[in-house]
Amino acid sequence: MLKSLNTTKFVSVAILSVILAGCGVSSPNSTGTTATVATSLASAPLAANVYLAQASNSKDPQQRDTNLLLAAHAYINANDYAAAQKLLKSIQPSLTQSPTLLAEHKYLTARVLEHTSTYSDALKTLNYPSSWSLPSWQMTAYHQFKAHLYQLDKQPIEQVRELSLLTTYLPPAQANEVNNTIWQVLQPMHEQTIKTFTQDAKTPVFAGWLQLAYIAKHYAVDPTQLVRYLGEWQKQNPYHQAAAKLPADLDRALNAKPFTPKNIAVLLPLTGPSANAANAIRQGILASYMAKQNDQVAVNFYDTANDAASAYQQALTAGAEFIIGPLLPTEIEQIQVMNAANTATTNALTNAANPEKTANTVAAAPVPQLFLNQVDKFTPDPNKFYFALSPAQEAADAAEHLYQDGVTMPLLLASNDALGKRMAESFIQAWKKKSDNVVEVYYYDGGDQMKTTVQDALGVRDSQARIARIKELLGNSVQADFRSRQDIDAIYMISTPQDLTLLKAFIDVNFSVFTQPVPLYTSSRSRVENESTQTAQDLNNLTLSDAPWLMQNGEENLMVNTLFSGWNNSQKRLFVMGYDAMDLIGRLAQMRSFTGYQFNGRSGALSVNPDGIVNRQLSWGRYQRGSFRQL
Repeated sequence: MLKSLNTTKFVSVAILSVILAGCGVSSPNSTGTTATVATSLASAPLAANVYLAQASNSKDPQQRDTNLLLAAHAYINANDYAAAQKLLKSIQPSLTQSPTLLAEHKYLTARVLEHTSTYSDALKTLNYPSSWSLPSWQMTAYHQFKAHLYQLDKQPIEQVRELSLLTTYLPPAQANEVNNTIWQVLQPMHEQTIKTFTQDAKTPVFAGWLQLAYIAKHYAVDPTQLVRYLGEWQKQNPYHQAAAKLPADLDRALNAKPFTPKNIAVLLPLTGPSANAANAIRQGILASYMAKQNDQVAVNFYDTANDAASAYQQALTAGAEFIIGPLLPTEIEQIQVMNAANTATTNALTNAANPEKTANTVAAAPVPQLFLNQVDKFTPDPNKFYFALSPAQEAADAAEHLYQDGVTMPLLLASNDALGKRMAESFIQAWKKKSDNVVEVYYYDGGDQMKTTVQDALGVRDSQARIARIKELLGNSVQADFRSRQDIDAIYMISTPQDLTLLKAFIDVNFSVFTQPVPLYTSSRSRVENESTQTAQDLNNLTLSDAPWLMQNGEENLMVNTLFSGWNNSQKRLFVMGYDAMDLIGRLAQMRSFTGYQFNGRSGALSVNPDGIVNRQLSWGRYQRGSFRQL
């Protein structure tokens, strides 16, 4: 069962009562008389049979239809959608032609279709003609439910449109809650998607939100420009809800001071077993530095191979104003321990020297630092950031992507090793935030065990066992083909490049002729080096995530391939990581304050959590007709 995706609470009966009190409780019917149906239709607190009895005793057609609609509403409240649907269909031909009653019939029908058909069918039904004059309580329910359906149907732009219309019918306190939801929905959207809808003249409140979101994303890196364009937006939208009170994270971004270091230190294991990885990052940092051509900024490299803490101290002594690195988790932990010890020593000395002034003592701010990895335990610090090419983070991003693709029942096939298990667990945890459907995981070992695991995962061995039993009973002359399971709609493979081709082949041959093969997905960890046309043919229709830079063939890609012809894909990913690390420095403070700010880097679409972790949203590509193409 899909989780409820409605991030806005449905307006309560109490709030509807406030709205009704402000607009009156009666509405004109088609004959010009007045009928007090608004209040009674707002909710159905009684059982359906009570309303049905009242309807049978009603001589007035409009009062009868009101009670029948309330009975349908009561059935919906009791989750008896079949009874509600039957009743709504039966009364439709003779329904009183009052806009309020007609609208309520559409609304309740859509409520039923949400659970018995598709969200698209519900949305088609929930469409009120513009000529209808309806009470505020009814328009409130209408826009809120449409927003709910658009959210379930994964149409965030239309969800925002309906929420913006909803706020015009709500009291200020409830409107502010919906405004917060609008801003949250806009945050994950790409800048160009938002820009497309910024000139919608029909719904100015909606257009105002889109314009504000675009300005926030486009100018977040430059506070001066951000202030300027926000001021222009406020002048153009003086009555917009966000004009008087900007969203909290945008207000924080306005006041965040960007990092502008003149002396940048880079801590990397330039010698030893990790030197190849470190050199790729170093080349990426240098490429970014040279592209900026800023002679006022110095970049210095320090080798952490022998002692990360010593390299860190050297950088501080040399006047570093920003530090990139170190790379290895053990090196990060070493620096964390050293800093904790230094802080404790400083506090102890301060306490001993000036015990009465301890409460007023403010420690000097540490040098801002972008670590090139993540560690399990850390204390969030406004000057500390963590940037990693994390396979676990990639698996979580894949769960989000599959969900957006409409997948509801994914199956995981993962290598039976520590990394495979960590990625699978990350996928599962991310999926739980989206759906109540349980993700099945099958861990495979190499060799013949891989085929057996695939057959178990697809239910083939059970089918073959049933066929064998039937042949024992009826003889070997019985002809039967195996069947594979039909309750999954995608497979996410977590494998090494060496396993990928064979794993996909086993999956292909174990889908029965009675079953439509499901979409196959995998991660950059599985990507085959130097793919031949035959390999691409073998991987046909497989969808794969990777850094956007590795899905392109531009001049920069060709130059790197020429200069570093021996690099594999992993080293190229580290190269773009180094490039992005330099590009992030001036953006990190604003990105942390404004979580909706997304920087389109070479390694992915990057954003920063409040705890300082840099998130990557990867690009996706697909093998088709003997080649790999970005989607």
